[in-house]
Amino acid sequence: MSHYMIYGKKDCPHTQKAREDFKRKAIPFIFIDVDNNPKGLEQLLEYSDGKYIVPVIVDVDTGNVEIGYTGE
Repeated sequence: MSHYMIYGKKDCPHTQKAREDFKRKAIPFIFIDVDNNPKGLEQLLEYSDGKYIVPVIVDVDTGNVEIGYTGE
């Protein structure tokens, strides 16, 4: 099973949905709140080619990056 990093904001509904879905599906992840973590924000911008879009979900094992989340 892959492990994920979710970069987002606590007050973002898409970030909240991603976190809830991952928890419900028992998918391991680490949440990085980019509002309170300057290094996390820097990493988010690297993954998203400088665009401030949340959430950014990274599959740590494969390196796949998903920008945004719709639950599909």
